[in-house]
Amino acid sequence: MAAALLVIAFLAEVVGTIAGFGSSTLFLPFALFFVDFPTALILVACFHIFGNLGRIAFFRHGLDTRLLLLFGIPSVLFTVLGALLIGAIPQEMLKLALGIFLLLFSIASLAKPGFAFQPSSRHAVIGGSLSGFLAGLIGTGGALRGAFLTSFRLQKERYIATAAAIALAVDITRIPIYLGSGFLDPQFYSFLPLLLVIAIAGSYAGKRIVDALPQQLFRKIVLAALAAVSLKLVYDGILFF
Repeated sequence: MAAALLVIAFLAEVVGTIAGFGSSTLFLPFALFFVDFPTALILVACFHIFGNLGRIAFFRHGLDTRLLLLFGIPSVLFTVLGALLIGAIPQEMLKLALGIFLLLFSIASLAKPGFAFQPSSRHAVIGGSLSGFLAGLIGTGGALRGAFLTSFRLQKERYIATAAAIALAVDITRIPIYLGSGFLDPQFYSFLPLLLVIAIAGSYAGKRIVDALPQQLFRKIVLAALAAVSLKLVYDGILFF
């Protein structure tokens, strides 16, 4: 079990570093083959923290402090609300709605390169609130965060560093709530150091790839990743019905 999960985790972190999101979205479904949902949720959240620490370290010179505050503070606040409401709101319906929105956004952005949200403080606050709430509730708020940040036309280093810092704040907020709910059995504690090493290695490999990508190609890759994630969310939501 450990070897298979670590390989999947490494690949998920490489993809997540390149796109600025998605490592938990990729890792969580595979983790569910081996452990129950609460355990998978907190293992993936810890892995996400480790990966974001790596991204911040490798892309630290690109961090946008102003956007971090505008986007990050509401993200943290609404993450708490989402984490407290796990089980109270049908997650499949939320996944379907989110998937449809992200699919339409990514298609429109690819078809019309000038299409984007206005990079305003209001949109930063709205994006932070919505993505934080979903991160706490269903553990996959990164795609929506990526959609908002991508539309701000950030340079690739600034996009990745800022997204990672916001995600780190969100994860630090929600993990104590999961732990307080008894989600992680002590038998899995020894797995955490391995996830730390794999996350850092995956972040580094992803950085090497990002460094070689032209800015325009990088944005197209991010939008394509959004479309792929949206299709999975739509599929999960449709299965509910």
